[in-house]
Amino acid sequence: MPVEFILYSRTYCHLCDDMLAALQALQGEFAFTVRVEDVDADPALVELYDELVPVLVGRRKGEESRLCHYFLDHDGVRAWLRNTGLAAA
Repeated sequence: MPVEFILYSRTYCHLCDDMLAALQALQGEFAFTVRVEDVDADPALVELYDELVPVLVGRRKGEESRLCHYFLDHDGVRAWLRNTGLAAA
């Protein structure tokens, strides 16, 4: 079952850039995709995530889990990935 992360982000957000870079580094350990969504492009996303950006949501088997915001929770994300059945490389 494919695993996807959705990174709710915005333009000119250094924390967003940092979280994306940290996620890309984790792709060396686990197989997953990352989709970046600009919260400012959708008023509903601004309502949900405005002050929390960046926000990382994990999606697997049709279910979503909000995993962290502001900074990547490396341990939490690794644990979530292991619970998906993905083995570390």
